[in-house]
Amino acid sequence: MQGLFDDGNDEQRETEGTPDAPLADRLRPRLLSEIVGQDHLVGAEGTIGRMIAAGRLSSIILWGPPGTGKTSLARLLADQTELHFKAISAVFSGVAELKKVFAEADMRFQSGKATLLFVDEIHRFNRSQQDSFLPYVERGTVVLVGATTENPSFELNAALLSRAQVLILNRLDTAALGQLLEKAETIENKILPLTVDAKEALIASADGDGRFLLNQAETLFSLDIKDPLDPSQLAKILHRRMAVYDKDREGHYNLISALHKALRGSDPQASLYYLARMLVAGEQPLFLLRRIVRFASEDIGMADPQALVQALAAKQAYEFLGSPEGELAIVQACLYCATAPKSNAAYKAQKASWKSARDTGSLMPPQNILNAPTKLMKEIGYGAGYSYDHESDDGFSGDNYWPEEMQPQHFYQPVDRGFEHKIRERLDYWEKLRAEKTG
Repeated sequence: MQGLFDDGNDEQRETEGTPDAPLADRLRPRLLSEIVGQDHLVGAEGTIGRMIAAGRLSSIILWGPPGTGKTSLARLLADQTELHFKAISAVFSGVAELKKVFAEADMRFQSGKATLLFVDEIHRFNRSQQDSFLPYVERGTVVLVGATTENPSFELNAALLSRAQVLILNRLDTAALGQLLEKAETIENKILPLTVDAKEALIASADGDGRFLLNQAETLFSLDIKDPLDPSQLAKILHRRMAVYDKDREGHYNLISALHKALRGSDPQASLYYLARMLVAGEQPLFLLRRIVRFASEDIGMADPQALVQALAAKQAYEFLGSPEGELAIVQACLYCATAPKSNAAYKAQKASWKSARDTGSLMPPQNILNAPTKLMKEIGYGAGYSYDHESDDGFSGDNYWPEEMQPQHFYQPVDRGFEHKIRERLDYWEKLRAEKTG
């Protein structure tokens, strides 16, 4: 973190470009055009490209995965706009540091120069700390450039978001990561000792993180490797990168949403992919089982009543077997739900009936279906006229079971898919009988 709190624009770059600096620092872009993978922002038609062309930079929040160029972009923006560059990290800064930064920015502003304040990990500031930026941003004392890996909608104050434009940095794709490796080979004047397949494996292991890729490449450059490594040999030398996945952050919710929607869309292959993504990254299997059980009721319901049975059986099997053997039962439940006929009729019926119950309050059921355990209750009519269905023709009395103040409702409307097709036939049959008996 050396240089992170320096005042001067150039002091924090003393080691950049020197032979002793890490490869990732030596490869930091010096021009916006050298930033890879973010053409949608820095290109001539991109948001930042247009800001620079207009000569006016507004406060922005850079949101993107690790290693996509957020810090480099902030530094280059200061150079392009001739603003004083000041960088702080929300991980290490508190109220005292912020007061000092704002006081210096005020003095600088009075002498005619605004400050580009780069705040790394800005989401780590609490709400009151975030509020402290507002007056300085409004006056133009500072142009705020915040960097975050977390969804700003969840982590930043609405007041701060209303004064800053959120710009999304893309996860670096294969082509962009390949460009970084080419630049690394040029600056090191060496060729990475890898076969074509091994280089592809190295790029894949970076998971879109350019800094991680360059650190791995630097390790390979430092080793005395005579013959190109194949993928298996590379795996023995470099530690495998763990999937980016924070179980209480946005990545968690993105993947579980993707799993649920793939299941709903009857795509078993994509469903398995997202299930695997979460399990491989360390998600709790019981969390996934709870979601699958819920899905079986919400999105399949009576179209295939066995889906709920399969989901609960998977939970029981996993609890009995544990990992990794029990994870196959989760896969089976996932596949069953993905390939089952879909219906949300039960889910819609629940919502409609809950609403009706709240709206109608405490209406009394009709007296004929009330129990009469006491003499008084019998005398006032409880249970009078009740028809015992088993003694009726067809085992169906056709009686009215709704409160007198209500018209009969139709909350449950089965679809014509799966088992609900047969349920629809049953309902139609009973409706016909009821009409005959009451008509």
